[in-house]
Amino acid sequence: MNLNPENPNIVVLGAGAVGCYFGGMLARAGHKVTLVARAEHVAAIAQQGLHMDCQSFQEYVAVSASTDLAVVAQADLILLCVKSPDTTKTIEAIKPYLQKHTAIVSLQNGVDNGERICAVVSNPVFPAVVYVATIMAGPGRLKHLGRGDLAIGQSPRNHNEVGAAAQLTALAELLTEGGVPCVVSPDIRKDQWSKFLVNCSYNAISAIGQLTYGKMVQTEAVRALIHELGSEVVSVAQHQGIALTHQEAEQANDMIPQTMPGQLSSTAQDLARKKPSEIEFLNGLVVRKGKEYGIATPANQSVYALVKMLEDAQA
Repeated sequence: MNLNPENPNIVVLGAGAVGCYFGGMLARAGHKVTLVARAEHVAAIAQQGLHMDCQSFQEYVAVSASTDLAVVAQADLILLCVKSPDTTKTIEAIKPYLQKHTAIVSLQNGVDNGERICAVVSNPVFPAVVYVATIMAGPGRLKHLGRGDLAIGQSPRNHNEVGAAAQLTALAELLTEGGVPCVVSPDIRKDQWSKFLVNCSYNAISAIGQLTYGKMVQTEAVRALIHELGSEVVSVAQHQGIALTHQEAEQANDMIPQTMPGQLSSTAQDLARKKPSEIEFLNGLVVRKGKEYGIATPANQSVYALVKMLEDAQA
């Protein structure tokens, strides 16, 4: 990675709620940022900037926006924020434009996006765990509901490369100084699985009921279901050598309705907009891995099946 420490070119691919938040924060701090987003967002941003309704400020932020993937040709750093089902096809689409030094940070749900990126390109790839609650309130309008920090780490391929640790530290400093608090994780796989566990425990239920996290947990039976979903994820994670305990899982799940009570899951937002969700890469992945390992996952199977039913009904 050869980031210009002064002002690297940053491209945010798939600039929805997550991408607009982190890209907007970096642009607000003075970095050169281009958001690659859907046409209606690009048109609104080009006209008056990205409206950021955040917990600490509300303002229009000047930032470039485009619908053209070719803008990655100028990128030193790509923040990849596309949905997990779109990872491989997006990387294949930008591959002809990529410079060799361009670093790719995966700000995505799921635990296998880094591997799928590495299967297509030889660029430095850094998996990240995203801790933010955001929604798009309209074209070019972002609403921030909570947190806004990252943990990043090495992909298995980068791990043994010369200077990899220094690259990672430089990237974390760049993001932190740009208004995005970022820590280097000593065990990014565990952090990914901890976040994955929360997504698997909350996203589908929120989607099925179209309820926020805070309202979900007011029902005792739902709290029991969250516990079962998390327990199954831990069993699968431990089989893969992830040092995640059932106690840690319960602590992580108990925090969510306290720190993000007003958040509607991304899966719920997808279903509300009649868009395909990431369920195949969340509870669906747990179900597939469970079958592979001989681990029963009835709770994950149930919520996976219900979300698939709702998706199919909208098709």
